[in-house]
Amino acid sequence: MQKPSIPKGTRDFSPEEMAKRNYIFDTIKDVYRLYGFRQIETPAMENLSTLMGKYGEEGDKLLFKILNSGDFLSDVNADDYQNRNLARLCNQMCEKGLRYDLTVPFARYVVMHRNDISFPFKRFQIQPVWRADRPQKGRYREFFQCDADVVGSDSLINEVELLQIIDEVFSRFGIRVCTKLNNRKILSGIAEIIGEADKITDITVAIDKLDKIGLEKVNEELVAKDIPPSAIDKLQPIILLSGSNREKLDTLKNELSASETGRKGIEELEFIFDKTNRLALENEVELDLTLARGLNYYTGAIIEVKALDMQIGSIAGGGRYDNLTGIFGLPDVSGVGISFGADRIFDVLEQLRLFPENSTHATDVLFVNFGEKEADYLLPLVSQLRRDGVCCELYPEAAKMKKQMSYADSNRIPYVAIVGESEMAEGKIALKNMQSGEQKSLSPDELKALLHP
Repeated sequence: MQKPSIPKGTRDFSPEEMAKRNYIFDTIKDVYRLYGFRQIETPAMENLSTLMGKYGEEGDKLLFKILNSGDFLSDVNADDYQNRNLARLCNQMCEKGLRYDLTVPFARYVVMHRNDISFPFKRFQIQPVWRADRPQKGRYREFFQCDADVVGSDSLINEVELLQIIDEVFSRFGIRVCTKLNNRKILSGIAEIIGEADKITDITVAIDKLDKIGLEKVNEELVAKDIPPSAIDKLQPIILLSGSNREKLDTLKNELSASETGRKGIEELEFIFDKTNRLALENEVELDLTLARGLNYYTGAIIEVKALDMQIGSIAGGGRYDNLTGIFGLPDVSGVGISFGADRIFDVLEQLRLFPENSTHATDVLFVNFGEKEADYLLPLVSQLRRDGVCCELYPEAAKMKKQMSYADSNRIPYVAIVGESEMAEGKIALKNMQSGEQKSLSPDELKALLHP
């Protein structure tokens, strides 16, 4: 008989892991709601016509496609089948695919429901996405995204609030972070000033690696991309910007004074820094010109969050985009959004031991089962405690005491309640603390007050 298995790049999550993951999701949800974001969900599968062509050629290859139900070969062209014309065959056999991210389905949702929603529309979405990628450490074919977006508003107050959300979430987790901020317009201005506007992607991809490979290698990469030495010389003071955010902005104002686009980007960042400086955020927000994520996508602010106490990639990020819904025929809907990397946040919380101690136990107290008479006495008591918000279990069989204690241990249940003949006569519960071994006699009300204050 074949052993059961799961597809590569997917995972099972144990009750302990789920408790920790729910702690992450619930914390993020609570903060999103505080700022007026409302939750939506979209189907796991979308029409392929919705997904194809939205992620570039590479993204199209990574879409999981779903065979049409029934006779999926019925509409297949015989010549395409004979010649193994995979692209055309796929179009004929598959009408649907698993979603690749939450952004394109969100754009589709806004266009389909535009008469039912009021703008600005603030939504959050926490759901799995699927990519037919090569599985490797830290990269899965199924993973969750935790997105929040505001669409239909150009106001930079939205960026300021998203930075507050990031600060609040990581403060609640106890993770020290630095939020890096840049602006696509500044990057465009830099490319313009050095006379290489059409090479913006090559320039930003190279300077994005400054932290990893150092200045010399960045300059070598720029030479390899046919950026002239005079342009590379002009780039040096910009790449090596240092000082406070204010000092960096002053230098940029000077360097980019001839670029209208660049000046606009500086103005936007000045507004954001001015507002965040009034908010006494717990974590630093830093202007970082080497930040160029999602360049083909973002049109204004670019945000990336790094953990300070652990070497790991970014654990949240986002930015401003100007035409989310244009791909579906609704132009000029500007938006700004962020996404938290739940899997990476899990790794940071685990490694730094920041998960709350009670995050993995679901049951507060286990009632030992001595037999039918005791079980009859306990059923209404357990039922009342549950109504009062205490998570409790009655062991289903009158098994040996050792077995019941072992069950409590393996499920990390912190307390075991023992109710025998004498406890029933006195209306008391003998409560054992499984960690300290200490035992005390309590009334049901005292038990409730202890476990659910």
